Amino acid sequence: MQRRSFLTKSAIGATAGVIATPAFAQINPEVKWRLASSFPKSLDTIFGAAEAFTKRVSQLTGGRFQIRQFAAGDIVPGLQVMDAVQAGTVEMGHTPSYYYFGKDPTFAFDCAVPFGLTSRQQTAWFDQGGGRELMRDFFKDYGIINFMAGNTGTQMGGWYRKEIKSLADVKGMKIRIAGFAGRVMERMGAVPQQIPAGDVYAALEKGTIDAAEWVGPYDDEKLGLAKVAPHYYTPGWWEAGPQLSFYINIKEWEKLPAQYKAAVETASFECHVTMQAAYDTRNPQALARLIKNGARLHSFSKAIMDEAYKISTAVMEEEAAKNAKFKKVYEPWKRFRQDQNMWASVSEQTMQNYLISIGRK
Repeated sequence: MQRRSFLTKSAIGATAGVIATPAFAQINPEVKWRLASSFPKSLDTIFGAAEAFTKRVSQLTGGRFQIRQFAAGDIVPGLQVMDAVQAGTVEMGHTPSYYYFGKDPTFAFDCAVPFGLTSRQQTAWFDQGGGRELMRDFFKDYGIINFMAGNTGTQMGGWYRKEIKSLADVKGMKIRIAGFAGRVMERMGAVPQQIPAGDVYAALEKGTIDAAEWVGPYDDEKLGLAKVAPHYYTPGWWEAGPQLSFYINIKEWEKLPAQYKAAVETASFECHVTMQAAYDTRNPQALARLIKNGARLHSFSKAIMDEAYKISTAVMEEEAAKNAKFKKVYEPWKRFRQDQNMWASVSEQTMQNYLISIGRK
């Protein structure tokens, strides 16, 4: 399958031209790193993207830079990947930055915030809109340099044991959700809980929780959540375009030869693009299978969406008022989001809405 753009192929060709010379092996040492993932191997699209990354880095360096990947729990639990990279336990990690919301909510901008950017917009913000510079300045305080490492696209709103028809149904609901979304849900009256993917099914089956959000149809199908919570809601307003990241310990990054750094940058961008393509290809078929097997698809009511948006905005404004690091990112990010939504309203959204309406006839 052809996965790379002309520009990416050009970059790879340039790197390949360097490593083809005998001198490359003489001036570039063998390097072996460990990569800790926040995900189990069973989630082949997310975990597999990092596998492709490690193979590509090896290929681009003639096998002299080898990165061994470990699943969540093999070295550290999935929610402790950042700590492991920061401490130097591993040289790098693959993780969503909003997992570290509790350390500082600013981390969430590197991944997703409620009613945030779509995957295309997130990539544009990070790559061209100033996001890379803002987030890397923030990550310096943790001894980490971050790279784009995939996106799932807009996620689903989760699985519920009963229908959620009104705001009253949200009150008292125990839901597996974390970060900014958890804070918003809490203000809406829900009881947010953070539970690892492997424990979600059992928690729903036992009634320990009433609902759970994970990713989207392809990954959710693997967890089997429809069997115990058949009501599937859209959209995941807290994850319009959640970006995954590669974390690299800055001290280890600075030790790398220039060619190895170029290999990491090239391979990470490939990983970022292909993960989104994989989800866009696999999710439609998975959703069809879920519905065929009994899942009941619903949309959140406008009242619920409006309340969630109002509270989300209030929470972010409150955080900006007390957290200077958050405000430094939030203010330009907010302007970027406004410009992007204006443009989408006259371009892609208009076209997409028309095509959807035609398809329903």
